Amino acid sequence: MNGIINVYKERGFTSHDVVAKLRGILHMKKIGHTGTLDPDATGVLPVCIGKATKVCGLLTDKDKTYRAVVKLGVITNTEDMTGEILAKSSSGNGQIRYGADVINRIIETTKPGGIKKLQDAVIKETINPMIHEMCRSIHSAIKINGKKLYELARQGKEVERKARKVTIYGIKVLSIDFSENEFTIEVSCSKGTYIRTLCKDIGEFLGCGAAMKTLVRTRVSEFFLEQALTLGQIEQAVKERKIQDYLIPIDAMFSDLKDCVVSDEALRLLLNGNCIARKDTSYQTPKDKEQVRMYSMENEFYAIYEYRQKEDKYFVVKMF
Repeated sequence: MNGIINVYKERGFTSHDVVAKLRGILHMKKIGHTGTLDPDATGVLPVCIGKATKVCGLLTDKDKTYRAVVKLGVITNTEDMTGEILAKSSSGNGQIRYGADVINRIIETTKPGGIKKLQDAVIKETINPMIHEMCRSIHSAIKINGKKLYELARQGKEVERKARKVTIYGIKVLSIDFSENEFTIEVSCSKGTYIRTLCKDIGEFLGCGAAMKTLVRTRVSEFFLEQALTLGQIEQAVKERKIQDYLIPIDAMFSDLKDCVVSDEALRLLLNGNCIARKDTSYQTPKDKEQVRMYSMENEFYAIYEYRQKEDKYFVVKMF
């Protein structure tokens, strides 16, 4: 089997747990995930099978969409509700204003208009200043001197963390729950965006503190939550011999590239990753440095190649 499965990561599993279980279900060793999700988080986790493991890094770098519940009036040492509470709002607390009061002041009297006001405030004051840089969460899996940040955090150690450049393409306030003093946001962002840190920063702007309550990843590139399969569903598909129906082929990850078919005479060159003359291919009008998907005459995908005008040949970029 070679391809990508859109897995729904359930709560309680680490990304590594998902890979380990799939190895047992599919009876394969060559399996890799495309980016970690916290054990308490759920949602889309594309998993690469067989030769598709070569595109793991590519998918890790893709844009993502999350849905998160922001709990107002609380500050924790992990920036989410799994950690130790460091401060909590109350009516008589002068250090942190009560979250509901802050929301009510923003939304005024009408709930529909209030959501718009809250969204405008969050975007203007919270997102814009940090659209290019965000401090790495101390509970992320990023390594510093060989140690993951969350491992150091569990030992009570805090190290200097450099801000990393990120882009937040859009943020939307989906709903406000007055009784629970929380609201739900949808965030579309680049690689490296820590949603729990974003929730914390929103709380700082509102003046009441905040922590991430729940997190669902709803999209990774062209992989969406609606099509994701649980491990149980994947296991059932294997039993019914239907698992191939759910494997996304490797070349689908490069749908923006044009197809190029190699002649039977030049197939040996393709199989060995050698350069291929333009005249021996089906695509005769490439631009300089243009990349293509390279196929055999039997329509089997083998590699990504790049055309170089000076040599009038295609050169291998990545073999699959």
